[in-house]
Amino acid sequence: MIDLGLTKMALIGVVALVVIGPEKLPKVARMAGSLFGRAQRYINEVKSEVSREIELDELRKMQKEVQEAATSAGNSVRETVGALDADLNSAWHDGHDSGATIHNPLLATQSPDTFAVKSKDFRKKRLARTTALPTWYKHQSGHRSRVISGAARVARFRPASRKSASSFFS
Repeated sequence: MIDLGLTKMALIGVVALVVIGPEKLPKVARMAGSLFGRAQRYINEVKSEVSREIELDELRKMQKEVQEAATSAGNSVRETVGALDADLNSAWHDGHDSGATIHNPLLATQSPDTFAVKSKDFRKKRLARTTALPTWYKHQSGHRSRVISGAARVARFRPASRKSASSFFS
C-alpha cells in the first residue's frame, strides 16, 4: 500500500492548491472524499460477499458430510436390524419345526381372576414392605389392620334395637 506520511500529504495539498486554485479546492476535496468513501463501501461489500460465499461453501460441505454420516448410520442400523430379524425368524421357525414349544409367560393368556389374585398379592406384599410392624405381629397382638371413622364404628357396633330407622324430629 502507498505509504503516506504527514509531509507527503502536505506536499500533495500544496500542489493541489496551486494547480486547482483556492476557489475550487473545497469542492474537489469533498468530491474526492465522497468517491473515496464509495470505493471503501464497495470494497467492504465485495469482501463481505466473498466471505459469505466461503462460509456458504463450508456449510454445504458440512451438510454433505452430516448427510453421508446419517445415511451410513441408517444403513448400518438397517443391516443390524435385518440380521437380528433374520436370526429371530430362523430361531422361531426352527423351534416350531422340531416340535419344541417355547414357554413364555408373557404370551400366555390369563383370566381376569388370576389378575385380581396377583394384584391382591402385590398389594399385600407392598403393605408388608412399607409398614413398620410385621403382619404376623399385628394379627397376634390384635392390631387393627383397617381403620374406620368414628361414625362408621358407632353405626357398626350400635345395638340391634337402636338400629331401626328413626327420624330426627320424631
